[in-house]
Amino acid sequence: MKQTLKNVFHSPKFVVGFIIFVAVLLFSIIYPLISRFGPLDNVVQKDGGFAEPGTYVNVADVIEADLDGSSVKFDVDTVSNRIEARLDDEEKEMMLDFCKNIASTSEKYSAEDDETIAALTIDDITDIVTIWQKYYDASLITGTKAVRNKYKAVDNKLTTMLSEEAIIIAEEADGELTKSGSVDMKSFVNTSDIASRYTLVLGSDNFGRDMITELSSSILVSIRIGFIAGIIASLIGVTLGLLAGFIGGFLDNFITFLTNLFTVIPGFVLLILIANAIGGSARGTTLIAVIIGLTGWPWTARSVRSQVLSLRNRDHVNMSKISGHSLPKILIQDILPFVSSYVVMAFILQISSGILSEAQLSMLGLGPATTKTTTLGLMMNWAQTFSAPTKGFWWAFVPTILSIAFITFSLNLMNTGLDQVFNPQLRD
Repeated sequence: MKQTLKNVFHSPKFVVGFIIFVAVLLFSIIYPLISRFGPLDNVVQKDGGFAEPGTYVNVADVIEADLDGSSVKFDVDTVSNRIEARLDDEEKEMMLDFCKNIASTSEKYSAEDDETIAALTIDDITDIVTIWQKYYDASLITGTKAVRNKYKAVDNKLTTMLSEEAIIIAEEADGELTKSGSVDMKSFVNTSDIASRYTLVLGSDNFGRDMITELSSSILVSIRIGFIAGIIASLIGVTLGLLAGFIGGFLDNFITFLTNLFTVIPGFVLLILIANAIGGSARGTTLIAVIIGLTGWPWTARSVRSQVLSLRNRDHVNMSKISGHSLPKILIQDILPFVSSYVVMAFILQISSGILSEAQLSMLGLGPATTKTTTLGLMMNWAQTFSAPTKGFWWAFVPTILSIAFITFSLNLMNTGLDQVFNPQLRD
């Protein structure tokens, strides 16, 4: 046993896969313990829920920090950053269209700007704003009232952003507003002076939940589903494979018939039918894992049977028969140790298959129906349902996809490494 483990951990592929899997597992265990949020806590109150990754500071604390004299004035251009951040793509396109197609109709238009305007793209926001300020006139805009109002709204927004006037802070007293302070446009506050700061490493999902905390919790639940499914599928497959291969006869034919029946019917289709028949209210994570395990054993049983067929007539097995050993004792002591390496590899693949099956079921809306926990598949389903891919909210689905990929890749890499150790034909 000691020598076997030594050989296993001398396999580069197994070691790399093992390290990746352990790293993901440790992240899923440790991060929820140190996170200030729960995996299902609604942290962000925002329309649509999705908040971009970043550090968020409390606005009231920023104003207070500024008013108590802790702010610092920087002689920098704050206007350009403000314009770039607050103008959306549609507004930039409208301004670009004005520069290229409408500005030349102004009586003040100078041909000297032709070359500049011709080279403008949506990324040249500074030059676009310069041309806009120089030639914009509401009377130049033609079209419907709605179109004219859009241009007017963009101009008003731009005027506000270009203003360098201080923002007045007012307080209400006896029904009247009185000035209590002001915030200069070039005032900056060190974020370490802000009392309330929260960092969303991966932003929030559609429910306003901290993505990285939810992701770490989901990874652990999905791995648990994979382990439960893998244990059940491996136990059933190994037991039936041992019995069919060793006893033979009618029992072998019956088990082979069952295996072929489950093989002919696509396993995932069978999984869908069973999950759908159970109903949403009853589908918990454990039940989904059991269903996956109960439908994933055939190829393990078939492979174990073929291994046992080559072992059942060996001398040590015949000696056990002559000695009158019981069937369980012969299977466990004389047969199972010789197929144990394959059983371990099959178990690893069953875990990987269980995680992927849960993700597939959840994407179809047939995954666990629970409000107490979440899985990688459910996170993918929510991202799809709330159109995260089409809206560009990459943080809602890319980390989940990568997590599934890393887990399954590491397990398959471990399996390949074990195959190289135990299969003489693959050894270097």
